[in-house]
Amino acid sequence: MAVTPPAPPTPGADGWWGRLDDVPGVAVGHAGRAGDGWLSGVTVVLPPPATIGAVDVRGGGPATRETDALAPSALVSTVDAVCLTGGSAFGLAAADGVVRWCEERGRGFAVRGATPGALVVPIVPTAAVFDLGRGGDAALRPDPALGYAACEAAGSGSGGSGRGGVGAGTGALMARQLLGGGIGQASVRVALPGGGVATVGALVVLNAVGSPVDPADGSLAGRAFVPAGLPRPQVPSPAEADAVRRALTRPAGATLAGRDPLPDGGPRSATTLAVVATDAALDRSDTWRTATAAHDGLARALRPVHTLFDGDTVFALSTGTVPVGDGPVGLVVLQAAAADAVLLAVLDAVLCAPPRHTPTVDVPAYRDLAPSTLPAP
Repeated sequence: MAVTPPAPPTPGADGWWGRLDDVPGVAVGHAGRAGDGWLSGVTVVLPPPATIGAVDVRGGGPATRETDALAPSALVSTVDAVCLTGGSAFGLAAADGVVRWCEERGRGFAVRGATPGALVVPIVPTAAVFDLGRGGDAALRPDPALGYAACEAAGSGSGGSGRGGVGAGTGALMARQLLGGGIGQASVRVALPGGGVATVGALVVLNAVGSPVDPADGSLAGRAFVPAGLPRPQVPSPAEADAVRRALTRPAGATLAGRDPLPDGGPRSATTLAVVATDAALDRSDTWRTATAAHDGLARALRPVHTLFDGDTVFALSTGTVPVGDGPVGLVVLQAAAADAVLLAVLDAVLCAPPRHTPTVDVPAYRDLAPSTLPAP
């Protein structure tokens, strides 16, 4: 008699390691389309007013908008929203909907004297992942309406727990497009020299050329770096490890024969995006340093990372409510926490990622191949 294995445990609304919106005042929203040729979407992060923003781009193939506005020498130090989107460079159009949503609510940099009435220019840095054609039609990608819908979800408070194949992770893949990818979230809390306790949250859109798997035993490479006391992914059974290895030795791309919407032999582009937010009070330079340190979380979890085919980009946000204290120690503590939060968000993305079965893509989920790796709920 056949025995049905038990369903793998699933995280609650807060996941195994928390959420980006554990940082007070930060909201997250997702909007996506799947089916009828679609497999893409948008994720929007809405911070509270006067949030400092920064960015660090490490990948060789980024698709971005308004990232120059986040330079420490630029005019405006705050951001009104961060837009993460599918659709590669085409999907950057989703930011137009985010800008419109912010303008309608008076969120933006006030421009004086330009018109008789009030005028604001929303600052919405944006980055895109490559997911073209994964739903079957490479001409279907995020647009302003999808960006606006993601803002509506964030504004209503309905999107914070989203993970897996949602929003900008709707069409995400990883490991040379051999496994399903998606969105993961995490947060950590750290004591600061100033006497306060800061929250550092992270959201990752995992869509990497690199693999999160240790080929020696099929486990997740990042599990070794999980901070003490937190849930840790397990090493899979030998049978599960064999299943993972078989999945990772399929031809790169894992597309169904004869139905690849992109030219055979072309580069299998990717990109992993992250937003790190904290309620610690950082200036522009320190916020940028936090974005830089957060990339270490990607490097601990993925191999390779920051390739020419990836546009790996990390945004950092500081809402500025918890004093850091004098001297550099507080910043060092926050940098370490940012790297930890991104690492945990990558692990969360791997474990929450669904399989993808479309006319052009047929890939499994890591959690379905190795369910025993999941942390205890």
